[in-house]
Amino acid sequence: MSERQSYEPGVPCWVETLQPDPEAAKTFYGDLFGWDFAGPGGMPQADGRYYVARLADCDVAGVGCQPAEIAGQPAAWTTQVSVENVDAAAGRVRRAGGTVVAGPMDVSPAGRLAVVTDPNGAVLCVWEAGNRAGAQRINEAGAWSMSILNTPDGDSAEGFYGTVFGWRAETLDPERGLKLWRLPGYVGGEPSQPVPRDVVAVMAAANGNGTSGHGPAHWAIDFWVDDADRAVERAVAGGGTVLVPVHEIPMFRQAVIADPWGAAFSVSQLMLGRG
Repeated sequence: MSERQSYEPGVPCWVETLQPDPEAAKTFYGDLFGWDFAGPGGMPQADGRYYVARLADCDVAGVGCQPAEIAGQPAAWTTQVSVENVDAAAGRVRRAGGTVVAGPMDVSPAGRLAVVTDPNGAVLCVWEAGNRAGAQRINEAGAWSMSILNTPDGDSAEGFYGTVFGWRAETLDPERGLKLWRLPGYVGGEPSQPVPRDVVAVMAAANGNGTSGHGPAHWAIDFWVDDADRAVERAVAGGGTVLVPVHEIPMFRQAVIADPWGAAFSVSQLMLGRG
């Protein structure tokens, strides 16, 4: 488990889903992950409904109402990446071949954001923190753990995200098309053996065997759970759909699920002491 009160620029910091029925979505995710909710507030949605999901009294994710311009589209989960200045980040997005879909805009008092796509069409947000830096608990059961870019063009993705956020890719598993993204530099350790910075994101080939590694370019998100099989049972009981059944990958048992409104995500059970 990791508690966070701040995120340096270039680090993914928050996940949210905009839903056609946020009240029903609260019930689905509350039953699945044990979340309770604060709000409404924090984001200027069309009807003012935006709820902050909480786990052990800490913010972990957002559930909001779809704005009118995307009403009727399937719901989705979106990753936000911390930046020092969202207007400057939007400029880097354009120069690197991406598109600014919405914003930059103030979402006071929480912060300032822009919705962007990379050159292959994957959607994410850049976030300049106000009074909400991001998720306060990560990497534990019921909390967000990692965001994964699934893309058909890894080379262009490396160039884009390197320009926008300073990320550098290193190969993790060539057969599965998996790469790790880190911020440059090293921290801690002895001067002769510095420790590489933490992984900030993962990249998978869209036609490979990575997490949710199929379909057009998109950012997928993963939540940790205590029991992957039980999580799938709860999701199905709540109206969700199993997209990829529970299977084993190194260190985890994992499944991919869509909520009743189409938002896909994966759940992963950490399997320590096995292998």
